[in-house]
Amino acid sequence: MARILHIDASPRLERSHSRTLAREFIEAWKKAHPADTVVYRDLGKKAPPPPSDEWIAAAYGFVAPGSPRTKALLRESDERIDEVLAADRVVISAPMHNFNVSTALKSWIDALVRPKRTFESGPSGLKGLSPAGQKALVITARGGIYAPGSPWAAYDHQEPALRTVFGFIGLTDLTFGNAEGITLGEEAKTKGVEG
Repeated sequence: MARILHIDASPRLERSHSRTLAREFIEAWKKAHPADTVVYRDLGKKAPPPPSDEWIAAAYGFVAPGSPRTKALLRESDERIDEVLAADRVVISAPMHNFNVSTALKSWIDALVRPKRTFESGPSGLKGLSPAGQKALVITARGGIYAPGSPWAAYDHQEPALRTVFGFIGLTDLTFGNAEGITLGEEAKTKGVEG
């Protein structure tokens, strides 16, 4: 039995292609693996707040580690990290916003990447702390076409950024399903969603 963490990152609660595709994937997965459990997190409805000066000081141990104030500042981050570390598989729906990830997804990532929780530094350098064997599927929806070799490929800062940050915490087994051309007319949209 596997534990799946499903993250929706689109601010569009309706009409979101990335949400729709991720929901269809999760429904098909549950039919094929009925014993698996799915934990759902909707960042479009509630994303972690962006880091503040006080939060950064707490996260990096600059102020009273373990104090009630530090624990309160890091509580939501700890909960999000615990969800990720407990998951065998992570499914993320991620619309492309301005060639990158949505603000909600970026805030979630900022809450996730923390020293001594998801990475550590030692004599041999940096080490990600994600569980061995953990896998992730990132389902993106993009208005244009950013596939390698396309005229807009250099503008794709979404997939490279996600590969880098997840790799940094040790989650390197990532698969991307990119629905491209969503705003380029019905034919391109159908091809992008079905591709």
